Amino acid sequence: MIKITFIGAGSTVFARNVLGDCMCTPALRECEIALYDIDKNRLEDSEIILKAINKNINESRAEIKTYLGVENRKGALENADFVVNAIQVGGYSPSTIIDFEIPKKYGLNQTIADTLGIGGIMRALRTIPVLRDIAREMEEVCPDALFLNYTNPMSILTGYMQRYTKVRTVGLCHSVQKCTEELFTNLGIEEQLEGHTEYIAGINHMAWLLEIKDKTGKDLYPMIREMAKNKNAKEKHNDMVRFEYINNFGYYCTESSEHNAEYNNFFIKNRYPELIDKFNIPLDEYPRRCEKQIAEWEEEKAGILKNGEITHERSLEYASYIMEAIVTNKPYKIGGNVMNTGLITNLVEDACVEVPCLVDGSGINPCYVGALPTQLAAMNMTNINVQLLTIEAAVKKDRNYIYQAAMLDPHTSSELSVADIKKMCDELIEAHGEYMADYQ
Repeated sequence: MIKITFIGAGSTVFARNVLGDCMCTPALRECEIALYDIDKNRLEDSEIILKAINKNINESRAEIKTYLGVENRKGALENADFVVNAIQVGGYSPSTIIDFEIPKKYGLNQTIADTLGIGGIMRALRTIPVLRDIAREMEEVCPDALFLNYTNPMSILTGYMQRYTKVRTVGLCHSVQKCTEELFTNLGIEEQLEGHTEYIAGINHMAWLLEIKDKTGKDLYPMIREMAKNKNAKEKHNDMVRFEYINNFGYYCTESSEHNAEYNNFFIKNRYPELIDKFNIPLDEYPRRCEKQIAEWEEEKAGILKNGEITHERSLEYASYIMEAIVTNKPYKIGGNVMNTGLITNLVEDACVEVPCLVDGSGINPCYVGALPTQLAAMNMTNINVQLLTIEAAVKKDRNYIYQAAMLDPHTSSELSVADIKKMCDELIEAHGEYMADYQ
């Protein structure tokens, strides 16, 4: 029997999607599902919902077990074939609040703060010690398992696992699947989706739509570039940052405008506050989403359960398709986050890159990309520099690398002096307490 372990199963909606997908997949239906979390109430919520799905769409063919607390994590992992990771160390309160409020005191505004910037750095540093422990346990009790990481900051955490543990790891993000659909929808050309072909590569949250063609093979970029320029000039909308990427760098990228607004030094600037309104940038967006989700969870849970009539249809998330391809040896193509073993020739080899991968019975097989357009590689490297220094800080437990990561972060360095960057980092490390025990 295939065993699928879900670490961070208290992420109920996401666990429902991924594990519900598995129950919709004939090759995976008769599996053992191990749900692990440190939050008793959320773990129970997930158990109720997933058992209802199992009964209603899977004739209860999956065996679902729960494991609560760090002391039971090894049991959840034992003999696993696949481990899905969706943890959020420190949660919304206090950690996410700290990541927004302390930088704001220094005049540093953020939108999402989970991938890059000072918020992404701190989130990585408090998550890597947990991943280190998970990796050690996996090496002991399920050494052949595939670790499917969905937790942000994707490139930092996946890169750490791939470079410093023996665990087979791939990083997954649905921004690749949604990229072209979002672009076409925002431009009002949804009809072009039918039969289109695309080619995407770069790094997580800043992978580039390098080629986009219609069903006849016609290059759509000349039309897209003109339409994006005109739309940004004529109206305010929710994807202005990525359209500005098209205008200035020639290409669209995978992750949303609210994310990409804080991955560079162009848009969130105290010296030019009018840019926030001009490009419709939602500062403090992630805390608003968290508060809304917390406030609406009980209602949402009731809606999901629907008096026990809950059902599920297979989603676009990669996890179940990867598992199916490996179990059946039926090839499937994904956009995966893997080590840059010469795949993108003008990015450094230590980088974690997001490239097309073929999945089959042999596992994850990344595809060679070659060189990105120079300006796109340059944009990626501004983010990779921060990612590598953050990993270095976590591995060497050296606060100086934290300072350097923040100093080289495009947004942080464009707003703050070196002295204030160090002071802010010190204050954040202290505020995060035991999560930053390695740097006290």
